[in-house]
Amino acid sequence: MGKKKDEKKAGTAKSADVKAVAEAKPKQGAADPAKAKDAGGDAAAAGEKLSSKQYEKELKKLHVELVKMQEWVKEKGLKVCIVFEGRDGAGKGGTIKAITERVSPRVFRVIALPAPSDREKTQMYAQRYLPHLPAAGEVVIWDRSWYNRAGVERVMGFCTEEEAQGFLKMVPQFEQLMVKSGIILLKYWLEVSPEEQTRRLASRIDDGRKTWKLSPMDVKSYDRWDDYTKARDEMFAATDTPWAPWYVARSEDKKRVRLNVISHLLKHVPYKAIPAEKVKLPKRKIGRYKAVDYPFKYVPEKF
Repeated sequence: MGKKKDEKKAGTAKSADVKAVAEAKPKQGAADPAKAKDAGGDAAAAGEKLSSKQYEKELKKLHVELVKMQEWVKEKGLKVCIVFEGRDGAGKGGTIKAITERVSPRVFRVIALPAPSDREKTQMYAQRYLPHLPAAGEVVIWDRSWYNRAGVERVMGFCTEEEAQGFLKMVPQFEQLMVKSGIILLKYWLEVSPEEQTRRLASRIDDGRKTWKLSPMDVKSYDRWDDYTKARDEMFAATDTPWAPWYVARSEDKKRVRLNVISHLLKHVPYKAIPAEKVKLPKRKIGRYKAVDYPFKYVPEKF
């Protein structure tokens, strides 16, 4: 069990003994001190947004390392489970996309379960999550997870207080079983301020690309900031354990949090680059077969 955390004000970045992804700084947006020069440490210390050019440069380096990690996971049969939690608009989806955009979907699987069906509501709570846990050679990423019970279900009244308390007592044992079975379990909480959350949610109202991200539940939850803060703090107090600690990433700057989280997970999943034979495309002959004059239905070229 984690140490009992002190009571925090709404919007506090993390509990006192919860491990942070980035080194704590007086101002938000700090980069990894070890890579401050490469990642724009001066700008981070000043709370400035990371430029798109610098972001793409750093992300490309990290993507290369993720591919190396992927090949090691396959080769050695590792089982990796990464949990992302946080308030609405904290940047979970964007961070997960940044992790997965250059790796194989056959190795990296993203799980984002819908609301439980009537049948699932009658099952043991953990039952709907168990089939999705990683087997050898897999990395499973949860866009929200079993921690729904400690957050949205508890705050919005989808479970009883007794059920929520039972979950908080049970989940450390559940996660200990996962770790003992050989699963590398990483749990990330993305922390966003109320002001930035408001800006992000408001941007979804009229942007046709984002309207699907603003659910009726998001709107109902918007005025429950303090309730979610209390639920978060009690979740940390009960489930921040030595075998499955929580890592908090400040997500005011979406670009920085993506780089920080990827850098962090690469340090916590042991891997080595697997030597690969140099690939050379063979010579080929074209023209031994003449294509038929088929009336193909081409896609109109409007662009």
